[in-house]
Amino acid sequence: MRSRHDWVIWAFFAAGLGLTALFVGGPVANALWLSLHQASSFIAEPRFVGLGNYARVVADPEFWRAIGNGLTYALLSIVLQVVIGIAFAMVLNQPFLGRPLVRGLATLPYLLPTVVVALTFQWMADGSFGLVTVLARDLGFGTIPWFEQPATAMFSVVLASVWLWTPFVTICVLAGLQTIPPALYEAARVDGAGPVARFIHITLPQLKPVLTVVILLRAIWMFNKFDIVWLLTRGGPLGATEHLPILAYKKAFSLFDVGGGAAVATVSFLILTALVAVYFRLFPLEEKR
Repeated sequence: MRSRHDWVIWAFFAAGLGLTALFVGGPVANALWLSLHQASSFIAEPRFVGLGNYARVVADPEFWRAIGNGLTYALLSIVLQVVIGIAFAMVLNQPFLGRPLVRGLATLPYLLPTVVVALTFQWMADGSFGLVTVLARDLGFGTIPWFEQPATAMFSVVLASVWLWTPFVTICVLAGLQTIPPALYEAARVDGAGPVARFIHITLPQLKPVLTVVILLRAIWMFNKFDIVWLLTRGGPLGATEHLPILAYKKAFSLFDVGGGAAVATVSFLILTALVAVYFRLFPLEEKR
């Protein structure tokens, strides 16, 4: 049944579609156009090279190293965020004194600006007077080069990312836990199911819709995450933490290869699109009937 106010709905829909096309579709189309041209800056006269930029990018060893770094960073961050987030949510779902206060404090890291978190971690891990450095030295571990060596740099970036974005997973999982009927757990206890069995056979299946969306969002954000990695390591040392967003930025703004940077960004978009398509194939948001 049509309403005389339907035009309002269509007006808002058209406005949203227009804004999306302007602020999302426009930049994407411009990036695709730039990836087919060679230019030293955004104001220089571009020269059409076709797929030449893509050929150069694919032949560059830094490109493949950046893909490996990006997948390593994203996978480690997602796994740790989900595991720790579920654990925190399970604790915060239990009744205890001061639970509302603890729940509020648990969201604080997610509210902090990324630059504040990066500077704090850099200060704590400073090789001379950092809090973590001094504590490790006093405990007999010596000076740990958190951001100065390739192996520890990736671990440090992942650690900072997990600390910053785990509260998002915790909040989403906690909301999902509160929708699970207590009668399911009571019935399981009557049947003799222990805590582990209840978690595997009740909690996880009931959280599947929430976890499917959460993992998808975290995968998209972590694969494209630029700010925290750039602020902590700038892709170093020796390219150990340089992933596709940083490689695209360096090509476009440091090496004055705008076309190459756009090509890297386009390939990154295609890789992420393919991964999301495979993810939806393996874990559909709606169960097939």
